[in-house]
Amino acid sequence: MFPLRNCEMMLHRMICRGYHCLNLSDSVYNRSNVTYSFVNYMRQNIPPVFGLGNKTYEHYNKVALFVDKRLEELGATRVFECGLGDDDANIEDDFITWKERLWPSVCDFFNIESTGEDVLMRQYRLLEQTDVATDRIYTGEVARLHSLQSQRPPYDAKNPYLAPIKINRELHKGGGRSCMHIEFDIEGSKIRYEAGDHVAMYPVNDTELVEKLGRSCNADLDTVFSLINTDLESSKKHPFPCPTTYRTALTHYLEITALPRTHILKELVEYCSDEKDKEFLKLISSTSVEGKAQYQTWIQNASRNIVHILEDIKSCKPPIDHICELLPRLQPRYYSISSSSKLHPTTVHVTAVLVKYETPTGRINKGVATTFLAEKRPTDGADPPRVPIFIRKSQFRLPTRVETPVIMIGPGTGLAPFRGFIQERDLSRKDNQSVGDTILYFGCRKKAEDFIYGEELEDYVKKGTLNLRVAFSRDQAHKVYVTNLLQDDADLVWQIVGEKNGHVYICGDAKNMATDVRNILMNIIKTKGNMSDSDAQQYLKKMDAQKRYSADVWS
Repeated sequence: MFPLRNCEMMLHRMICRGYHCLNLSDSVYNRSNVTYSFVNYMRQNIPPVFGLGNKTYEHYNKVALFVDKRLEELGATRVFECGLGDDDANIEDDFITWKERLWPSVCDFFNIESTGEDVLMRQYRLLEQTDVATDRIYTGEVARLHSLQSQRPPYDAKNPYLAPIKINRELHKGGGRSCMHIEFDIEGSKIRYEAGDHVAMYPVNDTELVEKLGRSCNADLDTVFSLINTDLESSKKHPFPCPTTYRTALTHYLEITALPRTHILKELVEYCSDEKDKEFLKLISSTSVEGKAQYQTWIQNASRNIVHILEDIKSCKPPIDHICELLPRLQPRYYSISSSSKLHPTTVHVTAVLVKYETPTGRINKGVATTFLAEKRPTDGADPPRVPIFIRKSQFRLPTRVETPVIMIGPGTGLAPFRGFIQERDLSRKDNQSVGDTILYFGCRKKAEDFIYGEELEDYVKKGTLNLRVAFSRDQAHKVYVTNLLQDDADLVWQIVGEKNGHVYICGDAKNMATDVRNILMNIIKTKGNMSDSDAQQYLKKMDAQKRYSADVWS
């Protein structure tokens, strides 16, 4: 007899050790990611395959499908069908549904008799440390102790640069929303970047939310502690840098504003003193039709995070260390750099919209990173505020030949990387180089309110650097978007794409805008190029392979 939960934990750990070396991102699918040594490892261990994908990306779960097919070709035994998770919907629900159908097959294959018991198993044990020296306690460092105090290059994800903010100014002129232009000072850091790269920053959680969570768990947030992996063979000894305080963990290391997945809710059940609260948490963490509907309504539609849940289910009093184990790691936030290092070698520019909205419960939810940045405003006579950053290289690049024409499509803050592109094209023009057509399709609500960098762009138009096509969606009775402009400019688009071998760049929303733009472009290729559907698809795929069609999108 073997408790199913134990079996589940074993599989989870096996997947963490084996699968974690494989990049399962649809947006960067590459057959070469799947090495034969990895395939051989999986062949020997006969693991089930579950893919992490997002249907808004072109290569939806390609890696998982390739691995599953290749295992079969190599003679592996399929214990259960390949599972496909869609992060555009509810990837955890996809996994749980797949997992619950998986276990009977696994038990049957390995001749395991399940007790059916759902036994809670902690992955980490708590060690509270009252005698640790102050200089041995992590205070927000990503990896190396004191790395934020004693800075040394090279700077990367585990060793970010504490960059001063030189400028933080408002770009919007009205409308009740906020968009920030921020300039990070990288002089003397040896950090290099190119237009099209991303800057990543490590934010911190809101102090008020941290305090609320501490009170809900009856915790002393200044207690020093460590969480130590109970699996002695695991290379991951702690879920985040330890020893540290609960306050630091909740501020710097844990994602407390994310909507909690159902496995977290399931773990909270045992800490409820009220039976009705227990039954409710059991329901919304279940895979039943009613449970899924309740989860959608009470968690997702209402935008409840862990703080809100503990506020609304007052009988639930989990220990703070278990919350620290359950919550996911606070991740860096990535922004397309909105400057060119050829024009701004000592600064990195960011364009970011402040995220702030009211939920159906009447609460005000705020974006972690943008709220953090909004508070970082330099003042005369004071030391500039600093933020931990690093650069992530990108394949989103201008063509090597400046004579090549380009079409850039970026509504809203999708304009960011194109600001850097335009700066580079303008510098080339000033150097008397023959610069190809530089066409920008930009969209916003109203010219008088959110036409970000409007004066800059119009100045580039006057200089002859830029052909600007702008859609102000709410400045007239009928709404106009960049997609409408593209359709109207079918002849111009085909001239650039079909006759001059130009490049097309898209930046912004992956789910709607980028999909619509791709479909419009496909139709233009088909009609103006006199092609069949299949020929137009092949033409666009060839552009993609030649890096003449590039997208920097998010869902």
